[in-house]
Amino acid sequence: MEPILDVKNLTMDFGGLRALDKVDIDIRQGEIVALIGPNGAGKTTFFNCITGIYNPTRGDVLIAPKGKKQKKINGLKPNKVTEQGLARTFQNIRLFPNMSVLENVMIGRHCRVHAGIAGAIFRNRATIKEEKAIVDDSYMILEKLDLTEYVNELAMNMPYGAQRRLEIARAMATEPFLLLLDEPAAGMNPLETKELVDLIVKIRNEEKISILLIEHDMKLVMSLSDRIFVMDYGKKIAQGTPTEIKNTPAVIKAYLGEDIDA
Repeated sequence: MEPILDVKNLTMDFGGLRALDKVDIDIRQGEIVALIGPNGAGKTTFFNCITGIYNPTRGDVLIAPKGKKQKKINGLKPNKVTEQGLARTFQNIRLFPNMSVLENVMIGRHCRVHAGIAGAIFRNRATIKEEKAIVDDSYMILEKLDLTEYVNELAMNMPYGAQRRLEIARAMATEPFLLLLDEPAAGMNPLETKELVDLIVKIRNEEKISILLIEHDMKLVMSLSDRIFVMDYGKKIAQGTPTEIKNTPAVIKAYLGEDIDA
């Protein structure tokens, strides 16, 4: 099966500092894949390179959504990468705090809007129909993520765990084939973390969206992932199933600890 994301030889230099060094990672349709490693390993830099925030120094970022030909997306701006079907969340929540929950999700639909400036000004029938569809589609996403009770609340007034889910909802509104989650469980209590795990599995199973996540919660990673990639100092040092990674001596010593209970 051809990977839906195939990253080859990805290298990122910042002046004399090499943040990524010939990293190869691939993701297949329907997988939940984790990218782990200590702080400073280059995980978020990797996300930034494949989503257009950084233009990598060398290497290829290739995508092949189901039913489409493989395409290279190096150098595309972030909004264009989103249009291609990659959506992400951030380690630090980046909602629009003074907008409603529904409005935050509607913003995610922007990349799928067809009405231009003329439609917005003259409010023709097609534009009005599209605007209604945006509201309906956004509300449906809130339903799927159990967020309808907050629909008219300001985003800043939501509980922390619900804000995390809202970020995922906004990303899903872009209609991605691959969802990239940067530390989605950061700051969550055990109950919120369990709900997050259930949500990620639901998104994969029901929405048919593949998942790539960066996460430090090793119990979450080991219980959730189909495969795991391990980075250190900008290099990929291991890859495999959770069982294989758990039993790799270098990984155990450096990241998981000798007595991990997964």
